[in-house]
Amino acid sequence: MRKGRFTFGKVIQYVVLVLVFILLAGPLVWELALSLKGPGDNVYAMPPYLIPKTPTLDNYISALKRVPMLHYFGNTMIVVVMSVLGNVIGSTMAGYAFGCLRFRFREVGYALFVLAILAPMEGTLISNFMTIKNLGLINTLFAVILPGIIGPLNVVLMTNAFKSVPYELVESSKVDGANLWQRFIHICVPQVKGTMTVIGILSFVGSYNDFLWPLIVLNDDSKYTLTLGLSRLQGTFYTDPRLVAAGACISLIPIVIFFALFQKFLFQGLQEGGLKG
Repeated sequence: MRKGRFTFGKVIQYVVLVLVFILLAGPLVWELALSLKGPGDNVYAMPPYLIPKTPTLDNYISALKRVPMLHYFGNTMIVVVMSVLGNVIGSTMAGYAFGCLRFRFREVGYALFVLAILAPMEGTLISNFMTIKNLGLINTLFAVILPGIIGPLNVVLMTNAFKSVPYELVESSKVDGANLWQRFIHICVPQVKGTMTVIGILSFVGSYNDFLWPLIVLNDDSKYTLTLGLSRLQGTFYTDPRLVAAGACISLIPIVIFFALFQKFLFQGLQEGGLKG
């Protein structure tokens, strides 16, 4: 009886894993298969089929010729690097202030960051756009960077990480004569490197995949980021889904490489307790 229960439980687990795999990886697998289908494949066939009948790489070549992806990738890297630096440095400093320092209205300021997490992005689009417009930054890469330069969630995560730093460690450094910046750089920051790594990786992924905000503030296609530039693969009267799929797969290559290189640091950061309250 116990063996039967164990087997039934295992079956349920594998069924759930297969369903999750289909939901999460299914669209990616379909996109890859679609990008490899040639002119002899009916992309609108019912029922749809996954394996191309006439596989080809011409869709990737055509996508690279039609859209200046290297130029868009350069714009994206500028946005990504500034976003990662801003979030890691800014969130770390703000988290240190809220987590380790004592000053008036500290709890009020921290509560505002918590409330900012609850505000949907769509609800702040108009105010962000008006701010960028009044600053004269419309149609610049800095307009893409500025609203996400310090994420409120990242500040909350860093605050919780700094609160987990032993208070005795900070106090002993005070006794030894360390000033505020010395305590920040030499005592506290080494204790929260895991959370800083997680924030850097999440900031990279978020800024790299952002589409809505660049679409609002950019109107010159020479300033487009990669995700926004891929929209040029779709024409007004004609769209080849093979080209769109090929462009999407090309745009995934950098982020897949990035995650493959840094996934170890992401999991280490999570395991170090950087996300615990």
